[in-house]
Amino acid sequence: MKSNYKLSKNKISFIALAASYKTYYTRKLNMKYENNKVTDLKIAYIGGGSRGWAWTFMGDLSMEPDLSGTIRLYDIDVNAAKQNEIIGKKLTAREDTVGKWNYETVSSLKEALTGIDFVVISILPGTFDEMEIDVHLPERLGIYQSVGDTAGPGGLVRALRTLPMFVTIAEAIKEYSPEAWIINYTNPMSLCVKTLYHVFPGIKAFGCCHEVFGTQKVLKGILEQTMELKDIKRSDIHINVLGINHFTWLDSASYKGIDLFPVYSDFIDEHFKEGYEEPDKNWANSTFDCAHRLKFDLFKKYGLIAAAGDRHLAEFMPGDTYLSDPKTVASWKFGLTTVEWRKKDLQKRLERSARFVSGEEEMDLTPSGEEGILLIKALCGLERVVSNVNIPNTNHQITNLPASAVVETNALFERGAIRPIIAGVIPFNVLELITPHVENHEMILKASINCDRNLAFTAFMNDPLVKDRCTKEEGTALFEDMIRGTLAWLPEKWAEIV
Repeated sequence: MKSNYKLSKNKISFIALAASYKTYYTRKLNMKYENNKVTDLKIAYIGGGSRGWAWTFMGDLSMEPDLSGTIRLYDIDVNAAKQNEIIGKKLTAREDTVGKWNYETVSSLKEALTGIDFVVISILPGTFDEMEIDVHLPERLGIYQSVGDTAGPGGLVRALRTLPMFVTIAEAIKEYSPEAWIINYTNPMSLCVKTLYHVFPGIKAFGCCHEVFGTQKVLKGILEQTMELKDIKRSDIHINVLGINHFTWLDSASYKGIDLFPVYSDFIDEHFKEGYEEPDKNWANSTFDCAHRLKFDLFKKYGLIAAAGDRHLAEFMPGDTYLSDPKTVASWKFGLTTVEWRKKDLQKRLERSARFVSGEEEMDLTPSGEEGILLIKALCGLERVVSNVNIPNTNHQITNLPASAVVETNALFERGAIRPIIAGVIPFNVLELITPHVENHEMILKASINCDRNLAFTAFMNDPLVKDRCTKEEGTALFEDMIRGTLAWLPEKWAEIV
C-alpha cells in the first residue's frame, strides 16, 4: 500500500468543541428515571401514518430496553395513523419486544404537541403524482434527476409545497411545546430545518440523515478487503464531516490509527473502472444502490471523500457532468429513481400495512442502523454520542460558510445539549460547488415565505442542473408548468402569479 499520499486538510483540528448550540435540561420535562431507564417519555410523530420512516422508528423503539412511554401519531391521513397505532400496539404486545410504548392517534397538532418531550417530523409533502411532475417533467429539456427531493428543479418545487407546512408546524411547536427536541427526517432537509429556525429561532431542532453512514460502510468494506480485517464496526470509522445535507464531504477518516485517505486513494487507483460493490448489493438491480464510481471520481477531482449516495451527489453537480442522459448515468453505475417505482413500492407497503394490522404478518425486528433512538437516549442523558447532524452554522462549525446556512457536521449529543464540533474550512474547489446551493436555500426560503415567483424562478435557473441547460424562455415555461402541477399544495397566492 502506498503511504506517501498527503491531504493538507487532514491537519485541521476537528476535536475542538464550540459553545453549546442549545442547552436544555431534560429534568424540566419531569421525566421519570428508574434503574437508568426513562419510563414516561412522550414523543409526537408528525407524519404518523408513514409506511416507511415510522415503521423504522417504531421497530427500533421496540428493541430499545431503556426507553418507554407514549407515542402520539398525527397525520392528515387519520386512517393511516390509526393503522400505525394498531401496528405499534401489536409490537408492544409481543413477547420479543423490550421497548414498551402506548400508541395514540391524535387529530390536531395541539393535541400531538402539548406536553411533549420529543417531536419527530417525517412527512411526504403532497403525493407521488406531484413528485412525478417534480422529477420527470424537466426531462423534456434533457434535465434528468436521480432523486428529485433535495436539489435540482424537483427539489425546489418540492420545497415550495413543503415549507408552508413547516411554517405551520414551527408555529405550533412554539405555542404548544417550545422546550421539546425536534428531529426532522423530511426532505429537502436543509430547507426544512432552516424554516423551523426562521419561524421559531428558539427551537431545539436538528435534522438526521443516514447518507454519511453509507460512506462509513464503504470505507469499512474497503479496509476489510484490502487489509484483511474482519468485523469492523461502522462507528469505529472516525470521520470529520463538513458540507450540506446530501452533499457532505470528509476531510479526515481513520480507523484505530490508520489514515484511510491513502487506503481509499490506492483502492480507487486499482478499481476506478469497476467501482466498489458492497456485499449483498447490486447497483444494476436496485434503484438505490450504486458502485460508488461517482464518489471515486469526485475524490480524484477534489481530494475529499464525498459522503452521500451517488444518486444524491450527482444532483448537486452541473447537469452535464453525471446526469446528462440515462446512458451516462448507467456508465457511472447508479440509477435514476423513477416515481413509477415509488408508486409501485407504496402499493406494496399499503398491502403490507394491511397484513400487519390483520396479524397476517409480523414486523421483522432487525436493527435499522439509524441513530435517531440513540440520539434521543443521549439527550435524555443515557448515552454520550458523536454523530452527524444538520443544524444552522451559528457556531461557525464550517468557518467559510455563512452563519445562516444549515450545515451538516458532527456534533456531540449528551444530556440536554447538542454541542457542534468545529469542522473547519471547506477547500475552495469544493466550496465553489456548495455555494450555489447555499445561496439557493436563502432564495427559496424567502420565495416560499413571500410567495415570490421571481425569486423562486431566479433560484430555479441558478441551480446547477438547470443552469446553462436551457434558454430563459424554456426555463420559464418549465418552471410555470411545474408550479401549476403542484398548485393544490401551495398557498392560494401562487395561483395568481403563474
